[in-house]
Amino acid sequence: MLHIHRLPGRRLRARGLRRGHPRRPRGLIALSLLGTTIAATPLVYLVVRAREAGWSAAVETLAHPTTLPLLARSLGLATVVTVASVFIGAAAAWLVVGARFPGRGLFAVVAPLPLAVPSYVAAYAWVSAFPGMEGFWAAALVLTLCCYPYVYLPVAAALARADPGIDEVSRSLGAGGWRTFTRLKLPYLRPAIASGALLVSLYVVSDFGAVSVLRVTTFTRAIFTSLDLGFDRVTAVVLSTVLIAVTTVLVLGETLIRGRHHNGLTPVQRNVRRARLGSGAVPAGMFMITLVTLAVAIPAASIGYWTVRGAARSVPWPDIVEAARGSLLVSAAGAGLTVLLALPIGVLAARHRGTLPTLLERVTWMSHALPGVVVGLSLVFLSVNVVYPLYQSTSMLAVGYAVLFLPLAVGAIRVAASHSPLILEETARALGKRPSAVFATVTLPLAGPGVAAAALLVFLTCMKELPATLLLRPTELDTLATSLWSQTTVAAYASAAPFAAALVLLAAVPTYVLSRHIGALDNAGL
Repeated sequence: MLHIHRLPGRRLRARGLRRGHPRRPRGLIALSLLGTTIAATPLVYLVVRAREAGWSAAVETLAHPTTLPLLARSLGLATVVTVASVFIGAAAAWLVVGARFPGRGLFAVVAPLPLAVPSYVAAYAWVSAFPGMEGFWAAALVLTLCCYPYVYLPVAAALARADPGIDEVSRSLGAGGWRTFTRLKLPYLRPAIASGALLVSLYVVSDFGAVSVLRVTTFTRAIFTSLDLGFDRVTAVVLSTVLIAVTTVLVLGETLIRGRHHNGLTPVQRNVRRARLGSGAVPAGMFMITLVTLAVAIPAASIGYWTVRGAARSVPWPDIVEAARGSLLVSAAGAGLTVLLALPIGVLAARHRGTLPTLLERVTWMSHALPGVVVGLSLVFLSVNVVYPLYQSTSMLAVGYAVLFLPLAVGAIRVAASHSPLILEETARALGKRPSAVFATVTLPLAGPGVAAAALLVFLTCMKELPATLLLRPTELDTLATSLWSQTTVAAYASAAPFAAALVLLAAVPTYVLSRHIGALDNAGL
């Protein structure tokens, strides 16, 4: 067996190796720069528009009496939803992965399903079931029920990977359950919780569909209104710039909370030992039943009711099939391009520490918080002025999806690559393999499950995206999201329901596969 640490230091340097700090391949950095540059396109657009508007217009918009309340409402909604999602998602993950109670296997499959429901579909379902439901707290409820899976999935994955022997050792040394959790488990789960919380907060900040249906004026809705009704690009640009500043603060906060290390809890492949809840099994079951009822059963019942009512008239099957085909086509294109751009960034962030890898990864988050309408407008500006043949093409729509959802893929790939043994790559380089060959034959196969999970997550998110799709899609192309939106804007619930049902059913497939990916980490099965 080859031991890298026994190789002479001069030979190590000749092979480009330093213990724990492999050489940064130039090709990987170049590809990462390409992906980051594409992700930063909306930022360039905002800078150009801001210079055209001038400082006086920007100051006037920021000083407007409605700007500060608008910011407070947006941040307040993001805070409420994020905190609620963290508590609900982490609690549900611990119950499903780490506890024993009746129905646990069923809840493991059903708990992530709200991820398949777009926020505007969930809002439409609640409003159609409870007319007059609107306002801040209605939006907080709907968005929490849509967003908690973003915390549930990474926490469940982390719990499934954690070594259960740590609990045994801690208890044998006299530490109680609470001390074991706070001193060992919580630091280990902190990266998963932090990344999930960041996704939730950015999702809420950039959400357009739910807040529009529930009539809550946030930054995103104000930006869309400025562009759609008043053609006020100055207000839209200034408000979007404020969102960039908010995103920067959130990303920095997530970096500080996540930390650098896992405190020694090494991921292992061992059976998860679930806690016996005893008298707590009934409250745990009631919690999961209530959660699934609110997040899954009520929207499903509402959509089913309006679908049946619509079927009593006529179901536009050709339109549904054509819209479903369009959704699958553009989502597959977007997922493929996003994963290709995210792969070098994720591997670079996982394998190489330093300012450059961290900066490249963090820049991808900047556009993720922007409303889809701003990303769409920036790419319309780019295609009209630079690459006109791509204007209103499937290719440009795929680029839009990549700009919006690149961080989702980067995060999944970074986690997968960081859990892969670095010694295998070092061995391959020590044996004379070129960096590109090491990447193709060692790094990529090891990160394969994470790449597949990233592709599924991005594919799912692309299917739900609405504003960017409305702006960038070819004029002859309809998707389930755009068809649904055209009906809900005129409150045609019965006509919209078949498109909503088809969208949720299609999106449920990758969601189920993602949940089974989490379950595969749990050797006891579901």
